[in-house]
Amino acid sequence: MKPDTHPDYHEINVVMTDGTAFKTRSCMGKEGDTLRLDIDPKSHPAWTGVQRIVDSGGQVAKFNKKFAGIGARKK
Repeated sequence: MKPDTHPDYHEINVVMTDGTAFKTRSCMGKEGDTLRLDIDPKSHPAWTGVQRIVDSGGQVAKFNKKFAGIGARKK
């Protein structure tokens, strides 16, 4: 490898949503840093088959209110 062209490749800790942890190698951060996952295969709907709708700040209600009259026929 040419010197100074590749990023530093080192070992980091990865903590999954359920608290389990493992070590892997990455270019992220510094040696020994911890990456905490918000979504992983144990909690993501694509793998679990369980879906839930999260309405942060009433966005769905705001959308429905804004576009309530669209498509309604006027007489």
